[in-house]
Amino acid sequence: MSGEIVAITHTMATSENESKDTITVYQERLDTLDATLASKMDRWSVPALRAAVGAVFIWFGALKVLGVSPAGDLVASTVYILPPEFFVPVLGVWEVIIGICLLYPPLTRVGLLLLALQLPGTFLPMVLLPEVVYTTFPYGLTVEGQYIVKNLVIIAGALVLGSTVRDEPASVSTASGSSPEACR
Repeated sequence: MSGEIVAITHTMATSENESKDTITVYQERLDTLDATLASKMDRWSVPALRAAVGAVFIWFGALKVLGVSPAGDLVASTVYILPPEFFVPVLGVWEVIIGICLLYPPLTRVGLLLLALQLPGTFLPMVLLPEVVYTTFPYGLTVEGQYIVKNLVIIAGALVLGSTVRDEPASVSTASGSSPEACR
């Protein structure tokens, strides 16, 4: 009988070890998958962000230039010191330029500068036109208010793109022997 107990105990211990080995194998596979996905996201996140933010600016700007932007009236009501038939298309061109600059990495700094000058104005309706932006001040937002608040995501995206400008290759030739750092 004691031999049977030893055999059963050995079988149970072997089964537990196999179970732990199976769990370890699955954990290693998941870790490998996680590392692969994280690596792909690291590689493609900034280019995807660049394309998305650039496309949004080109698209929204083009709508203003064409006179079909749903934000045109909001812009016209906010910037009432300039004629809307002048200002809205100019703002649209400005936004298209921002988008193009963000899509073309050597112009990222220019795009970010134009964006830094443009974005504070997008929040003006929250102060100048609260009745258009809020259903209940300060937390209940209308569609227009949500349209404005989403610019926080644009700002965060701009910060990420701005963090890459030193990673881009220098546009000045280093054939003269000067280092790229000296050219910046």
